Amino acid sequence: MKKGTRLIHSDAAWVTWDDVDWKRKEIIVRGNPETGTKNSEIRRVPILPDMEKLLTRLKEKIGTQATGRIMKVSECGVALARACKEIGIAKLTHHDLRHLFATRCIESGVDIPTVSRWLGHKDGGALAMKTYGHLRNEHSQAMAQKVKF
Repeated sequence: MKKGTRLIHSDAAWVTWDDVDWKRKEIIVRGNPETGTKNSEIRRVPILPDMEKLLTRLKEKIGTQATGRIMKVSECGVALARACKEIGIAKLTHHDLRHLFATRCIESGVDIPTVSRWLGHKDGGALAMKTYGHLRNEHSQAMAQKVKF
């Protein structure tokens, strides 16, 4: 996938049906077949319950021909821009969705080192803490209610 002369890394775009490990409930992320993932390492990401429902629905729709890449859209920016325009909201990018995913995971109680691994970071969570460690005020207030002395 190219944008101008720059290669775009989008690990999700290269996930195939063969990468879905239904038994272990994991997705194997290999990245672009030529360049690999951003950090050149294959990783396993758990299939969240809503993702399992979506994958199951997609597989049922496709039937026995569930082979090849799962995502048929290769340039998510174009699809996202069109969808945002159609429903009348500000433009979103795939990085906005990445931030949303990480923030929702953290707010749901997933520890930062785990979220960091899911995102493909190799620093044990330092970047994730710096980037995604911010919390919405509502979440911050709810967490404050858990503190007891």
